[in-house]
Amino acid sequence: MNNYMKKAIVLGGSRGIGKAISESLKTLDIDVIAASKSDIDTSNMESVRKFLQTYSNTDILVLNTGGPPVLEFKKISEEDWKKYHNQLFLGFCTILQNISISDNGYIFVITSNVIKEPNSKLIISSAYRAAFASVFKILSKEFAKRQISCINIAPGPINTDRTKELIDNVDEFVDTLPMKRLGKPEEIGNFVKSIIENNIKYLSGTTINFDGANSNSLF
Repeated sequence: MNNYMKKAIVLGGSRGIGKAISESLKTLDIDVIAASKSDIDTSNMESVRKFLQTYSNTDILVLNTGGPPVLEFKKISEEDWKKYHNQLFLGFCTILQNISISDNGYIFVITSNVIKEPNSKLIISSAYRAAFASVFKILSKEFAKRQISCINIAPGPINTDRTKELIDNVDEFVDTLPMKRLGKPEEIGNFVKSIIENNIKYLSGTTINFDGANSNSLF
Protein backbone atom coordinates (compact mmCIF):
# COMPACT_ATOMS: atom_id res chain seq x y z
CA MET A 1 0.00 0.00 0.00
CA ASN A 2 1.35 3.42 -1.00
CA ASN A 3 1.00 5.89 1.85
CA TYR A 4 2.93 8.65 0.11
CA MET A 5 1.33 12.06 0.61
CA LYS A 6 1.91 14.54 -2.17
CA LYS A 7 3.46 17.86 -1.27
CA ALA A 8 2.57 21.30 -2.58
CA ILE A 9 4.42 24.58 -2.12
CA VAL A 10 2.26 27.65 -2.59
CA LEU A 11 4.05 30.99 -2.58
CA GLY A 12 1.92 33.80 -1.23
CA GLY A 13 -0.17 31.06 0.30
CA SER A 14 -1.33 33.01 3.35
CA ARG A 15 -3.62 35.50 1.62
CA GLY A 16 -5.74 36.18 -1.44
CA ILE A 17 -5.50 33.81 -4.39
CA GLY A 18 -2.60 31.90 -2.85
CA LYS A 19 -4.58 31.19 0.31
CA ALA A 20 -7.58 30.02 -1.72
CA ILE A 21 -5.36 27.60 -3.64
CA SER A 22 -3.76 26.34 -0.43
CA GLU A 23 -7.13 25.71 1.21
CA SER A 24 -8.45 23.89 -1.86
CA LEU A 25 -5.42 21.61 -2.08
CA LYS A 26 -5.67 20.70 1.59
CA THR A 27 -9.03 19.08 0.87
CA LEU A 28 -7.17 16.59 -1.36
CA ASP A 29 -5.02 15.39 1.55
CA ILE A 30 -1.99 17.12 0.09
CA ASP A 31 0.73 18.34 2.44
CA VAL A 32 0.56 22.06 1.68
CA ILE A 33 3.31 24.53 2.56
CA ALA A 34 1.49 27.86 2.36
CA ALA A 35 4.50 30.17 2.27
CA SER A 36 4.01 33.79 3.34
CA LYS A 37 6.26 36.72 2.53
CA SER A 38 8.06 36.16 5.84
CA ASP A 39 8.95 32.66 4.59
CA ILE A 40 10.12 33.80 1.16
CA ASP A 41 10.39 37.26 -0.33
CA THR A 42 11.12 36.83 -4.04
CA SER A 43 12.38 40.42 -4.26
CA ASN A 44 15.24 39.36 -1.97
CA MET A 45 17.52 36.76 -3.53
CA GLU A 46 19.04 35.81 -0.17
CA SER A 47 15.52 35.01 1.07
CA VAL A 48 14.91 32.89 -2.04
CA ARG A 49 18.14 30.92 -1.56
CA LYS A 50 17.41 30.37 2.14
CA PHE A 51 13.92 29.08 1.32
CA LEU A 52 15.34 26.65 -1.25
CA GLN A 53 17.71 25.23 1.34
CA THR A 54 14.67 24.14 3.35
CA TYR A 55 12.28 23.30 0.53
CA SER A 56 14.25 21.69 -2.27
CA ASN A 57 11.60 19.41 -3.76
CA THR A 58 7.85 19.17 -4.25
CA ASP A 59 5.15 17.52 -6.33
CA ILE A 60 3.17 20.71 -6.92
CA LEU A 61 4.53 24.24 -7.10
CA VAL A 62 2.49 27.44 -7.23
CA LEU A 63 4.49 30.56 -8.07
CA ASN A 64 2.55 33.53 -6.80
CA THR A 65 3.46 36.98 -5.52
CA GLY A 66 1.98 40.44 -5.20
CA GLY A 67 2.66 43.21 -7.66
CA PRO A 68 4.08 46.73 -7.63
CA PRO A 69 2.07 49.86 -6.90
CA VAL A 70 0.62 52.09 -9.58
CA LEU A 71 3.46 54.27 -10.88
CA GLU A 72 3.73 56.59 -13.84
CA PHE A 73 6.59 55.58 -16.13
CA LYS A 74 8.69 58.69 -15.41
CA LYS A 75 8.33 58.15 -11.67
CA ILE A 76 9.65 54.58 -11.67
CA SER A 77 13.04 54.59 -9.96
CA GLU A 78 16.02 52.38 -10.68
CA GLU A 79 15.42 50.69 -7.34
CA ASP A 80 11.80 49.97 -8.34
CA TRP A 81 12.98 48.27 -11.54
CA LYS A 82 15.54 46.18 -9.64
CA LYS A 83 13.19 45.19 -6.82
CA TYR A 84 10.37 44.01 -9.04
CA HIS A 85 12.75 42.43 -11.54
CA ASN A 86 13.69 40.12 -8.68
CA GLN A 87 10.18 39.75 -7.28
CA LEU A 88 8.35 39.01 -10.54
CA PHE A 89 11.09 37.46 -12.66
CA LEU A 90 14.49 36.50 -11.27
CA GLY A 91 13.13 35.05 -8.02
CA PHE A 92 10.83 32.68 -9.91
CA CYS A 93 13.58 31.75 -12.38
CA THR A 94 15.95 30.95 -9.52
CA ILE A 95 13.35 28.74 -7.88
CA LEU A 96 12.76 26.75 -11.08
CA GLN A 97 16.52 26.37 -11.59
CA ASN A 98 17.04 24.90 -8.15
CA ILE A 99 13.90 23.11 -6.97
CA SER A 100 13.14 19.50 -7.89
CA ILE A 101 9.62 18.83 -9.19
CA SER A 102 8.50 15.19 -9.08
CA ASP A 103 7.66 13.40 -12.30
CA ASN A 104 3.93 13.75 -13.09
CA GLY A 105 3.83 16.92 -11.03
CA TYR A 106 2.37 20.37 -11.64
CA ILE A 107 3.69 23.91 -11.80
CA PHE A 108 1.27 26.81 -11.74
CA VAL A 109 2.20 30.46 -12.02
CA ILE A 110 -0.25 33.19 -11.08
CA THR A 111 0.48 36.14 -13.35
CA SER A 112 -2.07 38.74 -14.47
CA ASN A 113 -4.13 39.72 -17.48
CA VAL A 114 -1.53 42.46 -18.08
CA ILE A 115 0.66 39.86 -19.79
CA LYS A 116 -1.85 39.92 -22.66
CA GLU A 117 -3.14 43.47 -22.36
CA PRO A 118 -0.37 45.70 -20.94
CA ASN A 119 -1.65 48.33 -18.54
CA SER A 120 -0.22 51.86 -18.53
CA LYS A 121 -0.81 52.05 -14.76
CA LEU A 122 1.06 48.80 -14.18
CA ILE A 123 4.08 49.12 -16.46
CA ILE A 124 6.48 47.20 -14.20
CA SER A 125 4.05 44.34 -13.74
CA SER A 126 3.21 44.27 -17.45
CA ALA A 127 6.89 44.02 -18.37
CA TYR A 128 8.23 41.52 -15.86
CA ARG A 129 5.21 39.21 -15.68
CA ALA A 130 5.23 38.96 -19.47
CA ALA A 131 8.95 38.21 -19.40
CA PHE A 132 8.51 35.35 -16.95
CA ALA A 133 5.50 34.06 -18.89
CA SER A 134 7.84 33.66 -21.89
CA VAL A 135 10.38 31.72 -19.83
CA PHE A 136 7.62 29.55 -18.37
CA LYS A 137 6.26 28.75 -21.83
CA ILE A 138 9.71 27.68 -23.04
CA LEU A 139 10.34 25.54 -19.95
CA SER A 140 6.96 23.82 -20.28
CA LYS A 141 8.37 21.77 -23.17
CA GLU A 142 11.23 20.49 -21.04
CA PHE A 143 8.98 19.70 -18.10
CA ALA A 144 6.55 17.90 -20.43
CA LYS A 145 9.18 15.19 -21.01
CA ARG A 146 8.62 14.19 -17.37
CA GLN A 147 4.83 14.59 -17.52
CA ILE A 148 5.01 17.79 -15.47
CA SER A 149 2.20 20.13 -16.47
CA CYS A 150 2.83 23.88 -16.52
CA ILE A 151 -0.18 26.19 -16.35
CA ASN A 152 -0.13 29.98 -16.34
CA ILE A 153 -3.21 31.48 -14.70
CA ALA A 154 -3.73 35.13 -15.65
CA PRO A 155 -6.36 36.62 -13.32
CA GLY A 156 -8.37 39.67 -14.16
CA PRO A 157 -10.36 41.54 -11.50
CA ILE A 158 -10.50 39.21 -8.50
CA ASN A 159 -11.91 40.13 -5.09
CA THR A 160 -8.60 40.57 -3.27
CA ASP A 161 -6.87 43.32 -1.32
CA ARG A 162 -4.68 43.90 -4.38
CA THR A 163 -7.65 44.74 -6.58
CA LYS A 164 -9.02 47.12 -3.97
CA GLU A 165 -5.64 48.86 -3.82
CA LEU A 166 -5.63 49.44 -7.57
CA ILE A 167 -9.24 50.57 -8.06
CA ASP A 168 -10.60 53.78 -6.54
CA ASN A 169 -14.30 52.95 -6.73
CA VAL A 170 -14.82 49.18 -6.78
CA ASP A 171 -18.63 49.39 -7.03
CA GLU A 172 -18.48 51.57 -10.13
CA PHE A 173 -15.82 49.35 -11.65
CA VAL A 174 -17.88 46.20 -11.05
CA ASP A 175 -20.73 47.71 -13.08
CA THR A 176 -18.42 47.82 -16.11
CA LEU A 177 -17.61 44.10 -15.94
CA PRO A 178 -19.44 41.57 -18.13
CA MET A 179 -20.48 39.47 -15.11
CA LYS A 180 -21.14 42.52 -12.94
CA ARG A 181 -18.97 41.11 -10.17
CA LEU A 182 -15.38 40.48 -9.17
CA GLY A 183 -14.00 36.98 -9.46
CA LYS A 184 -13.67 34.96 -6.28
CA PRO A 185 -10.25 33.70 -5.16
CA GLU A 186 -11.97 30.39 -4.39
CA GLU A 187 -12.83 29.99 -8.07
CA ILE A 188 -9.14 29.91 -8.91
CA GLY A 189 -8.47 27.63 -5.95
CA ASN A 190 -11.14 25.21 -7.15
CA PHE A 191 -9.79 25.32 -10.69
CA VAL A 192 -6.31 24.32 -9.53
CA LYS A 193 -7.81 21.62 -7.31
CA SER A 194 -9.86 20.24 -10.22
CA ILE A 195 -6.81 20.00 -12.49
CA ILE A 196 -4.90 17.99 -9.90
CA GLU A 197 -7.82 15.94 -8.61
CA ASN A 198 -8.73 14.78 -12.13
CA ASN A 199 -5.13 14.21 -13.18
CA ILE A 200 -5.44 16.57 -16.15
CA LYS A 201 -1.99 16.58 -17.73
CA TYR A 202 -2.39 17.60 -21.39
CA LEU A 203 -3.42 21.14 -20.49
CA SER A 204 0.16 22.37 -20.33
CA GLY A 205 2.17 25.25 -21.72
CA THR A 206 -0.99 27.33 -21.81
CA THR A 207 -2.28 30.53 -20.25
CA ILE A 208 -5.75 30.63 -18.73
CA ASN A 209 -7.53 33.99 -18.77
CA PHE A 210 -9.40 34.03 -15.47
CA ASP A 211 -11.32 37.25 -15.93
CA GLY A 212 -15.04 36.64 -16.45
CA ALA A 213 -14.87 37.54 -20.17
CA ASN A 214 -13.43 40.96 -19.35
CA SER A 215 -10.39 40.64 -21.60
CA ASN A 216 -10.44 41.61 -25.26
CA SER A 217 -7.57 39.25 -26.01
CA LEU A 218 -8.38 36.37 -28.36
CA PHE A 219 -5.73 34.04 -26.94
